[in-house]
Amino acid sequence: MGGSNPTCLPGRTAVVGQHRRSVRGEESTIDALGLTGERTLPGITIENYWYRRHEAAYLALLPHCRDAVVLEAGCGEGYGAAAIARVASRVLALDYDAATVAHVAATYPQVGVVRGNLVALPLAAGSVDVVASLQVVEHLWDQARFVRECARVLRPGGTLLLTTPNRLTFSPGRDTPLNPFHTRELTAAELAGLLRDNGFAVRALLGLRPGPQLSSLDSRHGGSMAAAQLAVPPERWSPELSADVATVTAADFLLSATDVAASLDLVAIAVPA
Repeated sequence: MGGSNPTCLPGRTAVVGQHRRSVRGEESTIDALGLTGERTLPGITIENYWYRRHEAAYLALLPHCRDAVVLEAGCGEGYGAAAIARVASRVLALDYDAATVAHVAATYPQVGVVRGNLVALPLAAGSVDVVASLQVVEHLWDQARFVRECARVLRPGGTLLLTTPNRLTFSPGRDTPLNPFHTRELTAAELAGLLRDNGFAVRALLGLRPGPQLSSLDSRHGGSMAAAQLAVPPERWSPELSADVATVTAADFLLSATDVAASLDLVAIAVPA
């Protein structure tokens, strides 16, 4: 969570040992949390594209967190909660995985962290200004209950910030996700319906997409850098692909209300109805 990672597709488990031998200085994060495919980790060379893609959404949503009490529901490794802490008055990071909670507490002391269930948030009603949940809802079995819990803990006038992979581009032509860690992926219309049916009014529904530089890299790698990375394990990437993955930054992704159905990830900004 805190950034789902499709590199858990075939060959993923075998890649971890190879990656640890070949990249010095990155073993500590891998040892702490593991490259399971469930979350994206910062500072890992082969994760750079996915990490920057998730970082771009965090950076775009930071203005909604300024001076606010923020719950990050499904914090994963904690890099997103740490980014939010730069502008928020207080951040509480929540995750169900005990090793993740311990890692966040040790790595990001500026962030409060607690272990808890996303469908039974351990917070009082009306206790936070913002709930941020990025690349999490697609992992949940009871998405509706989670959204209702978000509505419950938000103060009047509060804001839900939610991102998730766009099913139309993430698992094209499929009703079941390609990523085995995902339970249900959503289209833009399905995401809007999920929010509206469970206590929210949608203020904005946006799409994260490649900017000009990343579009150029996509063209260089058969139309999709993401697909090129997933086609073979990282130790079999071409030198050109490896080099291009390393160059990707958060600024290479754009957030837009244009043609959301074709976006990589969906970004919803909603308020309790």
